[in-house]
Amino acid sequence: MTTPPSPDRVTRRTVAHDDAVRAGRSWWDAEADAYYAEHGDFLGDAELTWGPEGWTEAELGLLGPLEGADVLEVGAGAGQGSRWCAAQGARVLATDVSGGMLRVGRRIDTGMPHRAGAAYLQCDGARLPLADASFDVVFTAHGVLSFVPDLDRALREWRRVLRDGGRCVFSLSHPLRWAFLDDPGPEGLTVAHSYFDRRAYVEETAGGRATYSEHHRTLGDLVRAVTQAGLCLVDLVEPEWPADRDHVWGGWSRLRGELIPGTVILVCTTGPSPTC
Repeated sequence: MTTPPSPDRVTRRTVAHDDAVRAGRSWWDAEADAYYAEHGDFLGDAELTWGPEGWTEAELGLLGPLEGADVLEVGAGAGQGSRWCAAQGARVLATDVSGGMLRVGRRIDTGMPHRAGAAYLQCDGARLPLADASFDVVFTAHGVLSFVPDLDRALREWRRVLRDGGRCVFSLSHPLRWAFLDDPGPEGLTVAHSYFDRRAYVEETAGGRATYSEHHRTLGDLVRAVTQAGLCLVDLVEPEWPADRDHVWGGWSRLRGELIPGTVILVCTTGPSPTC
């Protein structure tokens, strides 16, 4: 088992798309086993969990009917959400930039063959080697968008592979969190950065090579990107902290979750819709 290298420094700057993808692939390859060991029980091996708060697709019902649908999960990690969709009767392709994460997914499959059912593909979630109009649903739970600078290209790609009448649902860290310290305790309620500072958070070597990056957009940026990609926004969900859960995941906690949103989920269609 390998672990991601400790960065020589942390900065805020722009990152080229290819550099962000390379850094993300390397970081998640190194982190894959440890991530599953730490979060696997919480996520469940065949559950679609929309964020660290713990809300699942079975509870929120954002994807719509899946029986017989062609479903693409981008940024699938170990494919937990894909397995859940397959169990609902969907034909599923799980993609991720990290071969290490997909290997964890295949290992999970060997232990639960009756629950498996997704095919796997390693690729950049913003550069899909897939045919136009080949899926009814595209989704990701905290995948891809926080880790690449090319938001517009990613959403255009997801729209491209969707059929007319298809659905695109994605979750990511709520943009408001960018302004706060990433701390689950009281210090995490302190504004430390400008919400409007769109420079990426970058961990890098002394020579300036990015080893990890996260990318920020405002809520308005996300909505505009959805529209410009040719998608129709039909719902914007800001899940509240569940009343029956008192866990901590990184900067997520009940203390913060009851005061500020931690995750945002955008539910989109390819139309037609009365709101478009």
